[in-house]
Amino acid sequence: MKTNQEVIDNENPEWTDQDFKNSTPFTALPESLQTTLRHLKTRGKQQQPTKVSTTVRFDAEVLEAFKNMGNGWQTRMNNALKEWLKEHTV
Repeated sequence: MKTNQEVIDNENPEWTDQDFKNSTPFTALPESLQTTLRHLKTRGKQQQPTKVSTTVRFDAEVLEAFKNMGNGWQTRMNNALKEWLKEHTV
């Protein structure tokens, strides 16, 4: 099977045969855990929506630099843009 490199990255590596062998099907989990996980996958409406979902294109090196900083990279990118606005807005 050929790997689609466009959908594989460091944050979402392709599963190996060993990964599949070590996995547990959802239905084999205890019912209490299944219930908890089902509840987690549905998020309620934000109490005070502050973010707007959008699509933006960045240079690969910019995106890679923020992602390489680890978890929270999107928040750091958002904060960097807010700082830029403070310095460049009249």
